[in-house]
Amino acid sequence: MPPHETTQQDQENQQEIRRAAAAWGRRRLLTVTGAAAALAFTTNLPGSAQAAEADARTAVRADPFTLGVASGDPLPGSVVLWTRLAPEPYEPGSGLPKARITVRWELAHDRRFRRVVRRGKTTAHPELNHAVHVEAEGLGADRVYYYRFRVGKWISPVGRTRTAPAPGADLNELRLAAVSCQAYHHGYFTAHRHLAEEDVDLVFHLGDYLYEYAVDAHGGSRAYTDRELPALFNRETVSLEDYRLRYALYKSDPDLQAAHAAHPFLVTWDDHETENNYADDIPEDGGSTEDFLVRRAAAYRAYWENLPLRRPQRPKGPDMQLYRRVRFGKLAQFDILDTRQYRSDQAYGDGWHRPGPESTDPSRTMVGAAQERWLIDGWRASDAVWNLVPQQVTFCERRSTSAADYKVSMDAWDGAPASRDRLLAGAEKAGATNLMVLTGDVHRGYAYDIKRDFGDQKSRTMGTEIVATSITSGQDGEDKPANWDSYMGANPHMKFYNGHRGYVTVRLDKRQARADFRTVAVVTRPGAPISTAASFVTRVGDQGLHEV
Repeated sequence: MPPHETTQQDQENQQEIRRAAAAWGRRRLLTVTGAAAALAFTTNLPGSAQAAEADARTAVRADPFTLGVASGDPLPGSVVLWTRLAPEPYEPGSGLPKARITVRWELAHDRRFRRVVRRGKTTAHPELNHAVHVEAEGLGADRVYYYRFRVGKWISPVGRTRTAPAPGADLNELRLAAVSCQAYHHGYFTAHRHLAEEDVDLVFHLGDYLYEYAVDAHGGSRAYTDRELPALFNRETVSLEDYRLRYALYKSDPDLQAAHAAHPFLVTWDDHETENNYADDIPEDGGSTEDFLVRRAAAYRAYWENLPLRRPQRPKGPDMQLYRRVRFGKLAQFDILDTRQYRSDQAYGDGWHRPGPESTDPSRTMVGAAQERWLIDGWRASDAVWNLVPQQVTFCERRSTSAADYKVSMDAWDGAPASRDRLLAGAEKAGATNLMVLTGDVHRGYAYDIKRDFGDQKSRTMGTEIVATSITSGQDGEDKPANWDSYMGANPHMKFYNGHRGYVTVRLDKRQARADFRTVAVVTRPGAPISTAASFVTRVGDQGLHEV
């Protein structure tokens, strides 16, 4: 595919489309000059056409907490609490009237709520599909809390969360997990059930929370399911209603609910929350930008509605600032990236290709100029022991073979090596120490040393990359994929490669970081046990992975 070229008129048209989409609710139909495309926005925002208030005692006739509870984006003294009211989650409208419903919430020091520290009420708006985001404030730093919601006579499951430590807190250790890629139709979320039982402080979801592809009546590979899904899931997600219903399907899974109820999540997306391999405003199939921005607006809105995100992350039409920074005392700084919304279109198409002038063009970017500057400025200001970068696609070079005509993935950072080089140069100049990149996307577990120059294995090791395998995507995996020998031989900085499903846990302290690759043998039937495929450490001031 040739590079996407835009004229001045194209740019003006796209800006007008963005402005129109951001006005969601002000006008129902907009004609875009030059492109002659109609954008139909059928759902208002709260306040633009205020819905009536419903009496929960009569409006909510069945358990509204079928999608569980969640928490996320912890700060010192604050955390986001989430739920969505859905008595009939597999039906458009979720079985609720188009009316506002009052939701009460509580935070306590104990699971039985004998020591309640905060309580309040909020509104579930029909315009936001009755999703609730409570930004609980005035809490203690680095504290564990329990939370729940109440609507009428109904009480939600209890969730457990925690706040971040104070900025100057001198932590001894921090335990986290990283997950990605949970295709419902590829198997059971058994790994999430095991994750719920892990002793971790927070979880990073690195993308592909859901997939846009059709799910048949039997849930795809979930051959042991005892229920039949409605036909409305057996189509690709395109509209806002499609995405909302797909989140309902995923979030009704009890194993995913257990993981959310056990730990606070910090989330970022990849491509499938919207469409496979999209790049900025360019769809996978190279179709209409105007149509794709409408789809992207729907996908972004449904993403925000269904995850524990703060107000600054609420989308404006097809735009949403998801990259953000979270500190955990002096021990760790997390710079959470978005490698989809601002990237250059993939060179040579979306697959694997020999590097060439198109992919090595110095102007190519994975994150956009503003996000690049933000990340490097954050490294320059950081005094944390560990600088972690949770993001989506493989950062390190990954050659297909040792031969001279090797190929690399054009959808990963290998498809924009100039962008990677700028970040590594920026990290070096900023004096960023103990760098660790956390990655998802590829349905495999990898461990890499990040080299300053991947063409020279003797160059400085700048940090490490830990790649979490998928929860289910790719169905049942294998210990050694068929290309294991060629990958390990072609990439000396690759220290581990495994094809099973699962997640990664990382324990940080002042001396070292330890990564454990936790895997299950099968996902096409439920209940597989968890085991540790491999463990690696990297030491403070001496970057590079060593197997334990």
